[in-house]
Amino acid sequence: MLSVIEKVLPDAYELLLRRYQILKVINKEGPIGRRLLSEKVQLTERLIRSEVDILKIHRLVSTSTTGMSLTPEGLETLDKLGELLEEQTYWNQLEKELALHLNIHSCKVIPGDLEEDYQVLAQMAQETINVINCLLGNGKQIITVMGGTTLNEVANYMDENLGINRELLFVPARGGLGDHTMIEANAIAQRMAQQTDGQFHGLYAPELVHQQIYEELLKEPEIKNTLDLIESASLILYSIGNPIEMAKRRGLDESTVNLLIEREAVAEAFGEFINKEGEVVYKLSNIGLQSSSLEKIEHLVTVAGGKRKAIAIESYLKTAPSHTWLITDGSAAKAILNGGNPLK
Repeated sequence: MLSVIEKVLPDAYELLLRRYQILKVINKEGPIGRRLLSEKVQLTERLIRSEVDILKIHRLVSTSTTGMSLTPEGLETLDKLGELLEEQTYWNQLEKELALHLNIHSCKVIPGDLEEDYQVLAQMAQETINVINCLLGNGKQIITVMGGTTLNEVANYMDENLGINRELLFVPARGGLGDHTMIEANAIAQRMAQQTDGQFHGLYAPELVHQQIYEELLKEPEIKNTLDLIESASLILYSIGNPIEMAKRRGLDESTVNLLIEREAVAEAFGEFINKEGEVVYKLSNIGLQSSSLEKIEHLVTVAGGKRKAIAIESYLKTAPSHTWLITDGSAAKAILNGGNPLK
């Protein structure tokens, strides 16, 4: 809750911290006079008078000839605020530790486990949109989007507010998988465009093709134009998948699936299958964004969570550019920092 207040109403969050500090000092030093309280919290006596008057109105502080003290209600409020702020500090520290561990720009962690509570995924989706809104400037912005169930949820929470003062163009990062059309990159990018009053430019080509056909398709003017748009994106939005699940969704044959198991693939993104060391153990010839292009794109945002994906997230991000942002959940974050096991 406090993290939401800090983002939406930063002035209110600062006011909350100020009043918490005043209550804390009064509790420790009370009965205390205004002048000494002013010195302790480093605020002017005039501001202290104003703040104390408000706290008195809400029956959190009482005054006597000996000074100010907390009422029972004030003491209860102080305890609850302390718990909230301590929890917020914990998650802020966890985000910093995770970003440092993964060697990426920033992490946003939503408390909970999306595998057990669907609302955690919804909160991750909303946080992703907050991050995108902060990263993008005004004017024309190209957002390249991958597919999958996680980004489908992000699309559900987008609205026209993201498009204020912007000309958004959504472009899928790859062609179709064949099945599961509702979670393909084309469908998700199109829905994001509709919900933000933006524009959509599709990539109408199969994702997986033989090498010879792949080279021929790259010569097609429409496909070449779409790939140029992808390469000039302001922001890439993608998720990290389970390799065996993604291989089956792509219709790869049994021998290839067995090969991935043999080579100990633990993650997939951009058609690349990665092992625990972050090495590419198998790569598809796919029409769309290549991982080699990520370094030159200004903003990279990945969304993935659940403790079962902890190893996949950590392994893939070993290969990711350092300016990546990760939005994840508490279960994955703790497992990553504890070597794949939940933190105690």
